Amino acid sequence: MGDDTPRWTAAPGAAERARSVLAAAWSCAVTAEGVREELVGAHGVTDDGRVLLHAPEDSALFAAAICAPRGEPSAVLEFADVAPVPVRNRIRARLWLAGWFSVRDGHVVFRPTRVVLRQPSGAVVVDVDDFAAAAPDPLATAEARLLTHLADCHADAVERLTRLVDTGSLHGAVRVQPLAVDRHGLTLRIERVRAGGDVRLPFHAPADDVGELTERMRVLLSRASAAPCHRALQRQRTDGDG
Repeated sequence: MGDDTPRWTAAPGAAERARSVLAAAWSCAVTAEGVREELVGAHGVTDDGRVLLHAPEDSALFAAAICAPRGEPSAVLEFADVAPVPVRNRIRARLWLAGWFSVRDGHVVFRPTRVVLRQPSGAVVVDVDDFAAAAPDPLATAEARLLTHLADCHADAVERLTRLVDTGSLHGAVRVQPLAVDRHGLTLRIERVRAGGDVRLPFHAPADDVGELTERMRVLLSRASAAPCHRALQRQRTDGDG
């Protein structure tokens, strides 16, 4: 009956992507009762998507909770998804959570009622129930380490992967860096002098852990080794070397 290749979503859905941003973020900005403050290394996430904020007792959050007339003040939490490898425009996505919070056992418990994810493709409102039910990408918390290792120690492999990219997308490229990786694929950032673009290389099957990711990357590199080297990239490299 033709193609027997397994079929799946080759990119994470909005709810999964939002949960991944939340899981991997190290800091967040909190706006409550008109006061904004930055919290670093001070949040955790429950399985159902509630955010636990370990804020200092003299923070604006605690003050808002104490002064709230009904006991549950509203707040907005903002998380930025920053590319771990240095590239231009490093913010890959922003996540906003609006909702209510309360103080329990000395910690702030935030319950989102509205979730908005903004990516380069645009902003999307994520269904709250979908957000609560979703799980973060299994590679989300390891992504920074994996990408920096790839960029710092395997630049030759990154260059080889460009053989899987359409020649037109590489026109004028001055640098290619690994931008993102998830269970479904690897994204490369192609930088030009005045602009740039991203290219996604999907895996042949999802990777549910680092071991499976290693195998998926081997398959991509094997395919790249068998593909012809782009002349446009060779000319660019030669021109850059003088």
